Amino acid sequence: MNLKKLKLAEEDFFKDYPDGFYSPEMIEIGKKHKMDKHVEFAQEHFNIEAFKDIENTAENMIKMVAKSSMVSIFEKPKFRDSVRSMTLEEKTRMVLGLKEILHGNEEDGFDMLLNVLIPYKLAKWTLMTVFACYYRPTEDLLFKPTTVKNIINYFELEDLVYKPRPSYDFFVRYRKEINTMKEHVDPSLRPSNAAFSGFLMMVMDKL
Repeated sequence: MNLKKLKLAEEDFFKDYPDGFYSPEMIEIGKKHKMDKHVEFAQEHFNIEAFKDIENTAENMIKMVAKSSMVSIFEKPKFRDSVRSMTLEEKTRMVLGLKEILHGNEEDGFDMLLNVLIPYKLAKWTLMTVFACYYRPTEDLLFKPTTVKNIINYFELEDLVYKPRPSYDFFVRYRKEINTMKEHVDPSLRPSNAAFSGFLMMVMDKL
């Protein structure tokens, strides 16, 4: 990580938004993403008890994807239609995969969910990470491919090579780097990992 670049980015951001994400302009932008409502939805519908009902949880996964402003408009209907066309066995593996990601063996769950989505050509980083992003907003984040690649390159994150096909190894290592970077900036720039990624994206676009 190039700490100098990160501190310069922080300095530049504060010139425009002195209170970070608590600045009036950033609060207005935040309203469009409805982060608090999505976090509330995720924590209500993906708590461990909710996974007892496979069909209902599958529908709530569709709703979560549909609600997210960070998921492509092209991926939303494809995910919805694909999940609704799945066999009960496929839906069960998908739902149990998410359960493991959030409440059990994260690696097993990641691979389980990935293997269900591959045949439907839905093995996308956004769809693999959207649920944990809202369920654990200060630990996890949604991986947007362009943003991830740009952060790796601009902030010189060593030994990280982005690949389109999701892998648990990259997932863990990139998340760790983001959480490490986060510790070097003012708390007002990191109310959630999604916000912190937004900060990085905004300063990269400007710089």
